[in-house]
Amino acid sequence: MRIVGGDWRGRPLKAPAGRGTRPTADRVRESIFNILAHGRVSFVFQEARVLDVFAGSGSLAFEALSRGAEHATFIEKDRTAIHTIQHNAGVLGVGRTIVVLPLDGARLPVPPIKAKAPFNLLFMDAPYDQGLTQPALLGLINKGWLAPEAVMVVETSAHETLIVPTAFEFIDERRFGAANVSFLRLKQNS
Repeated sequence: MRIVGGDWRGRPLKAPAGRGTRPTADRVRESIFNILAHGRVSFVFQEARVLDVFAGSGSLAFEALSRGAEHATFIEKDRTAIHTIQHNAGVLGVGRTIVVLPLDGARLPVPPIKAKAPFNLLFMDAPYDQGLTQPALLGLINKGWLAPEAVMVVETSAHETLIVPTAFEFIDERRFGAANVSFLRLKQNS
């Protein structure tokens, strides 16, 4: 696994050991970031504040940092994955500037001050078929994690139905093998 674009292009990333996480493949990550930058989303990465929920290796947020994002916070409860995120941050030289929160993404509290919320770019890749995506989306909305018009990239299994809360508008959707990736934007009045 490696960074596929930006200042750190080609730099390797470590994935958590074991079968507890599914790192997003390099090819899929490249497609996601192309859609964000050049598709209907037209997202500008400079000065973005990124949140990676169910972060795993943190590859999606590290990719955003490589492309100019200002800050990244990672939410992950698995200790092995947390150590992997910290390792990757150290290798990339951002170990002291990122924030890792050992929280359950499906039971989010109000963001702590150190999280540096609200965020305008969010990634969510919950464990498949466990019903965690919906409560995580609602927690992000209800607890104050999101900036106005925040963009969210949500990965689910291809056979899982994503119920999009009314606070979000659906922008785009793509299928990559066993994964379905949805692009959402927080509505202005939410």
